[in-house]
Amino acid sequence: MKRPAHGCRHETERKVPTGKVKFFDEKKGFGFILGDDGSQVYLPAGAVPLGVRLHPGTRVEYGVGQTRRGEAALSLSVIRKEKSLAEQARRSPEEIIPLIEDLILILDRATNMLRRGRYPEGGPRIARALRTLADDFDV
Repeated sequence: MKRPAHGCRHETERKVPTGKVKFFDEKKGFGFILGDDGSQVYLPAGAVPLGVRLHPGTRVEYGVGQTRRGEAALSLSVIRKEKSLAEQARRSPEEIIPLIEDLILILDRATNMLRRGRYPEGGPRIARALRTLADDFDV
């Protein structure tokens, strides 16, 4: 059985802290991160990479250092969210435009039927089409 080489630190491997931006004000030059472990970390503008815009809820990983006022982020990187299956299956805007135009015509006819005091034929089909379109918007 092999033993780890002298100085290996497999047991003490450190994980980079992650969390969400609680708020960040570019004009004031600071904000706070709410860590996944529940800690709140000061976020100075100097820790934010150039060109990165932070919004509340942005997932980040960060390095932490101790300052006289407590923990502060020393460096930060945004964690890119993986696309969900729903987002991957989402139709392109070019595909949705004709569907919306067709639905407008169908709903216009349905409105005229309702004004005459009758429900339109194919109500379940209309409802199914509306739900399908809503699913494309609700990603």
